[in-house]
Amino acid sequence: MRAFFNRIFGAKEPEPLPIAFGSIPGMLDEREAAARAMLKEQTRDPEQNIRNGIAQLQLIVNAIAGSEHDPEIHPKLKSIAKNTLPQYIRAMNTAMAKELPNDSEEFYPAAVECVKNCLNSIRGPGRYLQIVFPDEMKASRKGIDTIGREINAITVALGAYRKEMAALSDARSRYAAIISCSEDLAKAAEKNQRSRLRIDEMTGRLKEIGQEMAAMPSDPGMAQFTEMKSSLHQLTVQLEEKTRTYAALSMTASHVLRKAEKIATKQKHNDEIAFLKHAMALLSDHELPSCTELNTALAAACPVVERMIGADEIVLKNKEERAVFAETGRFCIDMVQICSDLHAQEDTCRIAHEALDAHPIHQKTGSLEREKVQLEAMLKKERQSQTELTEWQQKTQERIPVLRDELKNKMEGIIGRTVQYSDVFPESA
Repeated sequence: MRAFFNRIFGAKEPEPLPIAFGSIPGMLDEREAAARAMLKEQTRDPEQNIRNGIAQLQLIVNAIAGSEHDPEIHPKLKSIAKNTLPQYIRAMNTAMAKELPNDSEEFYPAAVECVKNCLNSIRGPGRYLQIVFPDEMKASRKGIDTIGREINAITVALGAYRKEMAALSDARSRYAAIISCSEDLAKAAEKNQRSRLRIDEMTGRLKEIGQEMAAMPSDPGMAQFTEMKSSLHQLTVQLEEKTRTYAALSMTASHVLRKAEKIATKQKHNDEIAFLKHAMALLSDHELPSCTELNTALAAACPVVERMIGADEIVLKNKEERAVFAETGRFCIDMVQICSDLHAQEDTCRIAHEALDAHPIHQKTGSLEREKVQLEAMLKKERQSQTELTEWQQKTQERIPVLRDELKNKMEGIIGRTVQYSDVFPESA
């Protein structure tokens, strides 16, 4: 009757086997131990038979080595046997000399290698001994065939074992990956929390800096600082104006001095050339010369220019050149005075600038601005790191359910029936 209803309604599917996630390593260990025991059981007799077969084969080889040739065989065959027999005996002894391991996985390749070498010996030098030792060689081939069949039995058992071990290894790998992801997520959560605290600290400090900088105009020292800043600006403007005046006069004078130098070079007046070059070097230098050196250089060079102008060797082209060299004595005095004023003005600006830099308002403002820039850079980097960490957490959280399903499928293949987790560990979030 049951068979009748089963045919109509179908057999009822067995309930899924509940397994706790944490019990999986133990289950895999048990399966591995059972697989090893099964392999040992299945290979015990074939391995012993192989050992016995090799021992029997060794007896045959020893018998061939000690046997006498048939006196009625052809002399040529007797000669071949005499030359070939030592090679065959040596090759067979070498093939069977290696001791076979006790471990089945190590035993198998060693046995295969032994049989392979024995076959090569029979097919090689042994083929010339078929007529001389027909019974012994036939027995050798039969012994090798017997060993080969036992090896085939081990091949089947070992294949099933290795398939089982590969499945167990895959399951362990996925279990370890799930645990690793779970542990990494826990560490990432702690790291994310620390990152949020750092971001909150930096954001709070930046807010404080903004408030401090906004309150700076009401600082009691701001009025003095603003006045010092305005005074420095005025001094800087005056310095720039005087510098432009000095540069314009220097450029005009240098242009005429260069003409004078060319004329002096043609006239081969070496002293005049030296005076003119020295004056041009001082006037065109980016660094302001000393007043004494400038006065000496111009006092030596200007008379040379005056002489050439008076001799019509130099023609002044514009009003600027005529203004400078109309009275070279006055020009020398003015240039030295401007140079002196510039030195004094530079010192005044430097002192004012140092005083402004040393003012508490400037010190505080600079410190706040530097801290702000540094914090903003750190905050940007911290937020970027947090974004990357959050993206990694999301990808890892999405990976755990996939790994759990893969592990479930692996366990079903290993156990041979549908399974389901009886718990939700580890959490995927």
